[in-house]
Amino acid sequence: MRAYAAVTAAYWAFMLSDGALRMLVLLHFNGLGFSALQLAWLFLLYELAGIVTNLAAGWIAARFGLASTLYAGLILQIAALSALALLDPGWSVAASVAFVMAVQGLSGIAKDLAKMSSKSAVKLLAPAGDGLFRWGAALTGSKNAVKG
Repeated sequence: MRAYAAVTAAYWAFMLSDGALRMLVLLHFNGLGFSALQLAWLFLLYELAGIVTNLAAGWIAARFGLASTLYAGLILQIAALSALALLDPGWSVAASVAFVMAVQGLSGIAKDLAKMSSKSAVKLLAPAGDGLFRWGAALTGSKNAVKG
């Protein structure tokens, strides 16, 4: 139960920081006058990096372990949040967009490493039998409850 609680806490921490990162980016560039379509483009690398990470995540976890991929996801997210703090208001719009897209790409990698690790860990930690569905639903449900 302790291991499940630790995985859930890590997943929650990641999910909250990821939501905050995306909200800050949206608010900043909306304040600069970006349209909804332009704002959506900022997240293109986030989604593409997530897709590529999903393709490789199983192999990475099999080679290095779920704990390693979970920690890597959390560390990459911390790096992305720290990098975003370096955004200089004096930069040109093009430089700001390129920088934010790169940071979002890093966050996309982090998201899928953390998500894959958390959900796979639940499968390993759940009791045999019908417990897997309940434990998986509890992880996903708790995430949805926290996000609102």
